[in-house]
Amino acid sequence: MRIVTPPIKSQGIKTKLLPWIQALMPSVPGRWIEPFLGTGVVAFNSGFRRAVLGDTNPHIIRFYQAVKEREITPLIVREYLQREGEILRKAGNKGYEHFTYVKDRFNREHDPLDFLFLSRAGFNGMMRFNRKGEWNIPFCQKPERFSKSYITKIVNQVHATACLIQPEWQFLNEPFENIISLATERDIIYCDPPYIGRYVDYYSGWTEDDEHRLFELLAATKARFILSTWHHNDYRKNEMLGKYWDRFNIVTRDHFYHSGGKIENRRSIVEALVFNFPAYMQEHNHGIEPTREQLVLCEEREKYITQQLTSADPVSLRH
Repeated sequence: MRIVTPPIKSQGIKTKLLPWIQALMPSVPGRWIEPFLGTGVVAFNSGFRRAVLGDTNPHIIRFYQAVKEREITPLIVREYLQREGEILRKAGNKGYEHFTYVKDRFNREHDPLDFLFLSRAGFNGMMRFNRKGEWNIPFCQKPERFSKSYITKIVNQVHATACLIQPEWQFLNEPFENIISLATERDIIYCDPPYIGRYVDYYSGWTEDDEHRLFELLAATKARFILSTWHHNDYRKNEMLGKYWDRFNIVTRDHFYHSGGKIENRRSIVEALVFNFPAYMQEHNHGIEPTREQLVLCEEREKYITQQLTSADPVSLRH
C-alpha cells in the first residue's frame, strides 16, 4: 500500500503505524475530524473528501493552508530550497550561521517556507518551540543537508500533499475543544494528542487536565472516534489508560522508535488505539482477519488516493 509522506517532519509521526490505524477506520458518511493535525500524515492518507483539520500550532496550519491555496507550490519550494541550501552549504561555522539566520528570520516573520526549512534542517527531525512561541531546535550540523536528491524528495512530498488536499478541507488554528465540538454523528474523529511524560514535540504542551478535557469531549461525542496513545514501555505504564480510557475498546501494537541515529538508541514501546465502535481485531499486534467491509474500504481508499495523485494538473501545481 502506498503511503504519502508529508513534507513537514516531526518526531512521533505515525507513518509506520498508519496501516494499523487505517485498518481500524470505519466507514462514515461525513467528515474526517482531526484536532491534533501535526504533520498531517494520517489525514492525508485518510481518503476523505471533506475534513476539518485543526492544530494549536499556527505554523503547521499556515503552511498547509498555503499549499491548499497554491501560495506554496512544488516549484516555489524547489527554488527556495535550492537558494537557501546553497547559502547553508557555504555558510560559516559549518552552516550554523545561516541556520541561525533563517531561525531568527522565521521567529520574526513566520514565513511558511522558513518553517519547512527548519523542519528539515533541525536536529533529529524534531519540532519544538519555547514559551515565546519561537523555534527551539538546534541545527542538524549537516551543511550539505539540501542536496539535489533531498530537495527533489521534499518537492515530491509537497506535490503529493497538494494533490490530496481537497477544496472542502478546512485548516483551523484552534484548540482541540473547538474542533471536536464541530463533529456530528456522521463524522469520525481521529486524535493523536501529545503523550504525557514522553512527548514534548508540541506547540502548547500537554497536561493531565488536557487529557481529562479530551476524555470528557470524546465520551460525550456522537461521532465515532479513534485515539492514538501509548500503553507501556520498558519502564512504566500509561496511567491515563486506566484512569480514563479503558472503558472504551483498546487494541495495542509493538512499535520501535529511534531517539537518535545509532542502533543502540532504538527503543520499544507498545502503542494503543482507543475507539468507541465495534471492530474485529485481536487485542495485541493486530493479528486480524479483515472483514470484507474493511478490505473494500482499504481498497477504495487506496484507489482514491492513487487517482488524486495521478489526476492533478501538473501546471496548476507548478505556478
